[in-house]
Amino acid sequence: MNSSELKSLLQKSFDAAVAAADPRKIVAAHLPRPPAKGRTLVVGAGKAAASMAAAVESVWPVDAALTGIVITRYAHGLPLKRIRCVEAGHPVPDQAGERAAQEILDAVLGLGPQDQLIVLVSGGGSSLLSLPAETISMADLKSLTQALLKSGAPITEMNTVRKHLSRLQGGWLALACKAPVSALVISDVVGDDPSAIASGPCTADPTTFQDAADVLKRWSVTPPASIAAHLSAGLSGALPETPKPGDPRLQHAQTTVIATARESLQAAAEVFSDAGFQIIMLGDAVTGEARDVAQVMASWAREIALFAQPRPRTPVVLISGGECTVTVRGNGRGGRCVEFLLAFAHACDELGISGRIAGIAADTDGIDGVSPHAGGILLPDTIRRARDQRLSLRPLLDNNDGLGLFEPLGDVITTGATLTNVNDYRALVVMP
Repeated sequence: MNSSELKSLLQKSFDAAVAAADPRKIVAAHLPRPPAKGRTLVVGAGKAAASMAAAVESVWPVDAALTGIVITRYAHGLPLKRIRCVEAGHPVPDQAGERAAQEILDAVLGLGPQDQLIVLVSGGGSSLLSLPAETISMADLKSLTQALLKSGAPITEMNTVRKHLSRLQGGWLALACKAPVSALVISDVVGDDPSAIASGPCTADPTTFQDAADVLKRWSVTPPASIAAHLSAGLSGALPETPKPGDPRLQHAQTTVIATARESLQAAAEVFSDAGFQIIMLGDAVTGEARDVAQVMASWAREIALFAQPRPRTPVVLISGGECTVTVRGNGRGGRCVEFLLAFAHACDELGISGRIAGIAADTDGIDGVSPHAGGILLPDTIRRARDQRLSLRPLLDNNDGLGLFEPLGDVITTGATLTNVNDYRALVVMP
């Protein structure tokens, strides 16, 4: 298989992974029926919020009351008829998100027992559904978010902090509702824990104020004064904790995870299987510093390429999902996916196997970090072509400049917003 055919196959596998999480195909089967007498309010937040809302509108009876508001990332919106779509800041929250989140809370508080609330939850909702505690300004929340992002803290730990600064997350949204609540969740987190996805607005929260304080200490993040004071008040018991598992006040809320990274990885695996590749499924829980994960996977690839017994006669592909992190040291461009792929390419080159390696790393939401691309593709001739253009991998890696390699080579994946999100997708091919 030549490089052009490999590139096409890698792209096809990513397309299959994204398609498996398409809200237009999966939301309808999980919707509750309209209430007998009341009305239905739809709210939501996340990168898939607009497409999930569109899926609701497409099947909801025309004679049944339906209103709502959902918040999604800029450039991820859709024209909707009965549900309003607001675009806001991600990964750093902004005032547009704060205003829309306040609207959501006000609308939910207006529901009665005869009504119902449908909550559409997807990855990215943690920053989009930002309604900070009354004593915390949006400017301070933005500052803390930026510091946590730069620190390299994993998303689950960032969300532990967010839940203890919010009026909606950590179960508070469901707690504010007098009507039955049906939360439909597209998972972008390892383990598919609803309390961690978009910081769990409808789910009991097992974390505490102490856990939030420990996260900031562990990652050497000094919070703004208003946030420090809020956490201190929580630690002293002056503020109530988020609702915990088993809290009877959440009995009216039901949460269903309707799409996961594992299902998307399986869809991608079928593409490779149909092409005759051997599949090694590493699962959806591969996390850690992107360049460290890349080094480990390069070592595995070397073992397969040079020492596997019996020697594989067909290509072997290592498939994985899960969100890596990047500790930012330079000022280059690109997100965690191209950082991983650049580090993998560099490690394979040092191990002497780059000519037998191909791969893809891309974010299923279509946006890798804050770049205009979903990710990148590595081919057996990437290193040679890079050297022809006098591109040196080590300096690019030191500068966190993954796009500095893949853009000039024309090996970026550009999809635009996919309107779904089940986290990162990686497939690494070892040629026989």
